[in-house]
Amino acid sequence: MNRDTMTILALTTLWTLVVAVVGGVILYQFRRRSLRVTMIVAALAPMAAALAAVLQSVRAMFISEHDSWVVLWTLAFAGLLGLGMSVLLGHWISAGSRDVGQRLRRLGTTYEPSDRLTGAVPAELAALTDELEMTREKLAASHARERALEASRRELVAFMSHDLRTPLAGLRAVAEGLEDGVIDDVPTALRQMRSTVDRMTGLVDDLFELSRLSAAALPRKRSAVSLRELAEDVAGENGEHARASGVQLTVSTPAGDDRLAVQGDPDELTRAVTNLVGNAIRHTTRGGTVTLVVDREPDGRVRLAVTDGCGGIPVDDLERVFDIGWRGDEQRTPAPASTSASASASGEPAAASSGGGGLGLAIARGVVESHDGQIGVTNIDGGCAFQIDLPPVPANANAS
Repeated sequence: MNRDTMTILALTTLWTLVVAVVGGVILYQFRRRSLRVTMIVAALAPMAAALAAVLQSVRAMFISEHDSWVVLWTLAFAGLLGLGMSVLLGHWISAGSRDVGQRLRRLGTTYEPSDRLTGAVPAELAALTDELEMTREKLAASHARERALEASRRELVAFMSHDLRTPLAGLRAVAEGLEDGVIDDVPTALRQMRSTVDRMTGLVDDLFELSRLSAAALPRKRSAVSLRELAEDVAGENGEHARASGVQLTVSTPAGDDRLAVQGDPDELTRAVTNLVGNAIRHTTRGGTVTLVVDREPDGRVRLAVTDGCGGIPVDDLERVFDIGWRGDEQRTPAPASTSASASASGEPAAASSGGGGLGLAIARGVVESHDGQIGVTNIDGGCAFQIDLPPVPANANAS
């Protein structure tokens, strides 16, 4: 390599380093500016370095003026092309960055469906905006669930306050009647007071059970439970209730020795099925039939269905059946306190209430879901059917 070549290479390297240092300083000064500006600076720096090196090389090599202009024009057009591409790329990235910022500011707000990011933006920014949109949807859904739970809690407090206040007013009226000696049939009044206390105890027990299920406590010891035998036991325990209501209670199970066993807590499952059966008996018209059907689904899961003759549930209410405090009665609350008190004071039996605190179906859902099962309700001819689907018991477990 001759001396002239070494000189040209040295000068080219020197000018490149000078421009690189100057470009780096300028880029550092613009580090907090728009991304579009920094990209333009980053694109101009190598162009300036190339232009300075070529000019120095042209001067050192004594190239003709014509050839020098050709080289310079070529560099100029190449520089303009690079500058235009850097401006366009900076615009795309800036637009994508602004969209990401807007979506970040909307996180946690009420969800309103919006278009996905469109246009020529890098795939990374498009994927990021899609993730932000999905996160916003999840947050909005979570907020909606929280609002629904809060509304349900307030409704439950209002319902339970009324349901407890009414029997308390009756107890107070009976107690005052006993104190004043205006009640002649004292044993009947005492039995009525005990019956009222039992109803209040049932309400409190339901609240405790619902609170326990909602608290996600440590799971109880599970064992193999035969849903076939459980259905027969529940039918036997509720037989007198059904006869008093003029309702026929039957159990339908498949033929054979299949015990239709599931893994779970027998007490909790019994309570869930009892709630469904009691609800069905209460809402079935006199002379109707309530049927417990236990069978195995094609996928191996065990299904227990409770069908009744309630006349069906309005379609708009099907999704609310298992909400806390929901009741299907047109007259949701029992008789007014004054009516109950007057009847109690006179020694006459109080009017039957609409029953429960609207917690039975909510408790049934909590029990079923804690057993990794599903519960639902559908309308059938003349009534509705509540279905419980539970996973089958492992083959190595023994049904109890």
